[in-house]
Amino acid sequence: MSVATRHYRIGQIVPSSNTTMETEIPAVLRAREAVAPERFTFHSSRMRMKHVTKEELSAMDADSDRCALELSDARVDVLGYACLVAIMSMGKGYHRISEQRLHACTVANGAPAPVVTSAGALVEGLQALGAKKISILTPYMKPLTKLVIDYIEHEGIEVVDSISLEIADNLEVGRQDPRAPIEISRKLKTSGVDAVVASACVQMPSLASIQPIEDRIGLPVLSSSVATVYQMLKRLGLDTQVPGYGALLAARGAGGPSST
Repeated sequence: MSVATRHYRIGQIVPSSNTTMETEIPAVLRAREAVAPERFTFHSSRMRMKHVTKEELSAMDADSDRCALELSDARVDVLGYACLVAIMSMGKGYHRISEQRLHACTVANGAPAPVVTSAGALVEGLQALGAKKISILTPYMKPLTKLVIDYIEHEGIEVVDSISLEIADNLEVGRQDPRAPIEISRKLKTSGVDAVVASACVQMPSLASIQPIEDRIGLPVLSSSVATVYQMLKRLGLDTQVPGYGALLAARGAGGPSST
């Protein structure tokens, strides 16, 4: 007697101008469907944001509760907050506050769902790799990159080197070539680091670059979207192995029980 395939609903809270997370998260999970039995559907709610400035990010974050409520109406199984710098701009450690608050919104709506923020996922992904020193690539203006560096370092991970592409228009960030980080990352310092973040931004496409960079430098390479998938699978209690997207998703590993 065959066992019914388990389907999971993946919810995402995305900035209104984000065009990447609704392609990269499904792409990784579709790749997982080729090697594992679970199946996924994808559902989004949007927060208004056009330019990656601290003011717009703060105003956008205030709208995330509404999005969590809407997605819980769809009874999603896990909810991802898909804007790393919005969380980091709200203060060190804010991902924990956001995850707890958004989870509480789903509970109050009678549809409790674990919550992952891309900011928390990146930090936790680096910790899962045992990374103490890293180099990062971002599309941000330098002051926002500094904010991201300070946030990561507050979590006990040293940022040895960084490159800022200084693109303020969020739509323009999403138009970047997903293979561009392969060449750009050649300018990053990699000696003495434990891992490289090929895109510390959920809007800058990078999936096609993760494995090629890792193969070249011989170090773990990840991105915000790869880390977000890893944490989503863990929250769902599922195996986290997805081939072709770097060391974080390379090893077989059962996720823990769904929790926040």
